[in-house]
Amino acid sequence: MAKVSVGLRGWRFEESEIFTDDGEFKPLDDIPEDARKRLVRLVTLVEEPCDGCYLVHGDEEIRQCRQARIVYGEPGEEVLLCDHHEPDFLYWFREEGGRDFVGDDVFADAFHEWFADGGRAPEGYAGLEYVDTDPDHLPSPPDPAEIQQRLVEGFEGERINLRDYGPDADADDSNLIDEDDLDDLDLDTDYPTK
Repeated sequence: MAKVSVGLRGWRFEESEIFTDDGEFKPLDDIPEDARKRLVRLVTLVEEPCDGCYLVHGDEEIRQCRQARIVYGEPGEEVLLCDHHEPDFLYWFREEGGRDFVGDDVFADAFHEWFADGGRAPEGYAGLEYVDTDPDHLPSPPDPAEIQQRLVEGFEGERINLRDYGPDADADDSNLIDEDDLDDLDLDTDYPTK
């Protein structure tokens, strides 16, 4: 099976997991959980600026930032890069210990700190070569509003009693405030401070 990137290079998907035989995106319910999580996250990332550019220019000069073209890391802890800054990331990952942060929830922060401290790839450090096969004929990704609707559709939630998980879950709860007593609680009282 072929692996493809969608929207941004870096995250690769098994083609058969996300596309129908007609080349359209499958309904989200039919896409495996990991791929679905990445696709949903990609919808919010495709128009974001490169992290390297943003660290250089900041909010004040956001127009100077290039749009991200590449994503590395896990959803929620990803690094977004333009073609210009990808070699910096690859150098950090390969040569500066970035590989040690794979799967860690500080993956993006570790790269950002290294980059903000002046970390850069040496002149001429090679990035990766990509093969674009007919990128103009990819189907359009689902509309973000549609994705959001699908995620909340049918979600009823679950009531959880936090008292069941506290350190004294099996203790006598006779000293706890009853919900009926909350009506008598005076929240306008001034309490003494130090």
